[in-house]
Amino acid sequence: MAVSVDTVYQRVLAILNKEQRGYVTPQEFNLFANQAQLDIFEQYFYDINQFGRIPGNDTEFSDMLNLLNEKINIFEVDADMTYNATTEHWSPPADLYRIGTIVYNNVTTSKSLYPVPNTVVTTTTPIEAERINFNEFLYINQSAYAKPTNTRPVFVASEDGYKVYGDSLLTTNVRCNYIKEPAQVQWAYQMVFGEALYNANESTDFELHPSEETELVIKILEFAGLVVKDIGLYQVANQIEAQTNQQEKA
Repeated sequence: MAVSVDTVYQRVLAILNKEQRGYVTPQEFNLFANQAQLDIFEQYFYDINQFGRIPGNDTEFSDMLNLLNEKINIFEVDADMTYNATTEHWSPPADLYRIGTIVYNNVTTSKSLYPVPNTVVTTTTPIEAERINFNEFLYINQSAYAKPTNTRPVFVASEDGYKVYGDSLLTTNVRCNYIKEPAQVQWAYQMVFGEALYNANESTDFELHPSEETELVIKILEFAGLVVKDIGLYQVANQIEAQTNQQEKA
């Protein structure tokens, strides 16, 4: 699921040309495109907070929380984390936007009785670690009953990353579930007879849900209106966006 960067670019150029509003270069478009994508992406989380306080409905395809979660799920990723033995912290992937859960794969061994006696059996059990702050960790770690174990792990966040505790500080078998940032959009091109022609092989599409295509065009036109110093174009695009947002949140 994605939005074609070329489709959006051509629509933006067509509107600018039709209205004789000026021209946006590929470099300008790429800057606007990435800012527009990020604005829309970050708005999802504010909207979820807003709609979470409003009763939903029983209509499968019009419940706003369901629609927003569908859009965010595109960016949900499960991935390994990287352990730094020097700082004793786990680092998430570089494209992290928001951490979800940290999971410790607890590996245990036992000897089977059946069908082959005394055969070593290895079992891996994914266990979600509970997030706590450092003061809470110091407190519960003093109690033999409350302290973390490999079957009840916890993690503490800091500027360096995450420390994960089980029976002791965990240094292996840790993964995370997180929301990643959208990839950088790129409308790539090659010059042919003085014109910029689209290069699909080098381009990167928007990662947003296909339903966001119109919103992307509107936002990019807003930015374009400021660059070409056409306040009318900015106002028109801004008005359309406001109307769209009002309809969605009505």
